[in-house]
Amino acid sequence: MNVLKSYLKAKAALFEHVGLTPDWVEYAVSDCSNYYWSCDGDEVFYADSMEEYESGHGNFYSDEVYEQRFYKKHIYKGESFTLIFCDPNVDGCKWFKVFDNALEVKK
Repeated sequence: MNVLKSYLKAKAALFEHVGLTPDWVEYAVSDCSNYYWSCDGDEVFYADSMEEYESGHGNFYSDEVYEQRFYKKHIYKGESFTLIFCDPNVDGCKWFKVFDNALEVKK
């Protein structure tokens, strides 16, 4: 039970940091804090390295920002990290991805 309580406490702290109040639907959380990333509001772009990010090749990825009707916002920016609802358009999967603000690529 300690593992479950620790998990729920950590998830609550994560959501509190970015100002997300969970509603009817909650998704899995994916740690993307090691990626260089940017978001234009419609898509999030991320890569293993700045070189791959800038070239758009190698380990470079993009997901649509998923708009869930139960939430007013789909991008939640906290002081240290940002949580984004993502839809990679693969097998119906959708999840919260967490990115480190220190690795955000400002355009």
